[in-house]
Amino acid sequence: MKRQVFVLILLYLAAPVLSQEKNFQKFYVGTFTSGNSEGIYLCSLNTDTGEISLKRTFKGIDNPSFLKLSPDRKYLYVVSRATPVVEKEGGFVIAYKLKGNGDLQFLNKQVSNGSGPCHVDVSGDGKYVAIATYGGGTTSLYSIQKDGRLNKAKSIIINEGSGPNEARQNEPHAHSIKFSPFDNMVFSADLGTDQLNIYKLENSLITADQPFVKLEGGAGPRHFEFHPDGEVIYVINELNSTVSAIIKQTDKWEVFQNISTLPENFEGESYCADIHISSNGKYLYGSNRGHNSIAVFKVNSENKTLTSLGTVSVEGDWPRNFGITPDGNWMLVANQNSNDITAFKIDRDTGMPEFTGKKFDLPSPVCIEFL
Repeated sequence: MKRQVFVLILLYLAAPVLSQEKNFQKFYVGTFTSGNSEGIYLCSLNTDTGEISLKRTFKGIDNPSFLKLSPDRKYLYVVSRATPVVEKEGGFVIAYKLKGNGDLQFLNKQVSNGSGPCHVDVSGDGKYVAIATYGGGTTSLYSIQKDGRLNKAKSIIINEGSGPNEARQNEPHAHSIKFSPFDNMVFSADLGTDQLNIYKLENSLITADQPFVKLEGGAGPRHFEFHPDGEVIYVINELNSTVSAIIKQTDKWEVFQNISTLPENFEGESYCADIHISSNGKYLYGSNRGHNSIAVFKVNSENKTLTSLGTVSVEGDWPRNFGITPDGNWMLVANQNSNDITAFKIDRDTGMPEFTGKKFDLPSPVCIEFL
């Protein structure tokens, strides 16, 4: 009896702590270290108030511009833009092991096989990592060892072509790469060639029977999202500030809609960056750098077309990346030029993000990855 009472007392004393832990969402922040940033930051979001706090700083990593956790949340993979003095090929992809408190243990790194590595993804089975390099216009596939370490690249694809925008599209610029959650396909957006490239994953990257989807000339595809129902991909285009909706019909992917991310009366310069879809597939979000906003779209449940619901100010400058919490209730925006992260509560009925008034100062944030 005394033992039972003792256990109950311990549980009672622990309850506030346990409750408090449930009200916090940890996340990693990737940055550009050319300014005051020191590397990767581990932060925490208070999901009651929207306040953000810093937990740890992981120093000595050159420009960790994009981060991706493994599906089992045991490892973190990071693309690092190194200087030519450090790595003549332009950068690395780095493997870290996550420890219980969120600390990162370095495992190993491999060269990026192209300058300006800018995006990384992990396959759903946790067996492969793929990266894209903006400067090199390459995509590379790496197999993952049982302990999370990366092997040397199994395949390296060098893109070819150009686009009509001479200032930005004189050569290929692979800007993102993702494993399909529905089959053994891999997709990669190339800003320089206006293409969404398509590969088969067969222990290496093999060009698919349909090698790519061609987007509007000068669109500049950057990032993309899969609709959770499958068969539809939404691509955000940096150069012409649009979202292209792509559907698979009779074994061929085709564009069926292009829609602007900007208000009709906007006359300044703006460049799209990131894109995310709600877990229920009802709402799509894209960031505008210049207009400094999040564009919000409603997704038609039947034909998956998009309807604009307007834009919401990010309350900062240059929203390069943003993330939605796993529960779908919060959006955090990484504002690169204003050196801050702004917190928004998402109205689940309307899909609209509502600014909480909470900002967290952090140098050059460019990627958010929720733990």
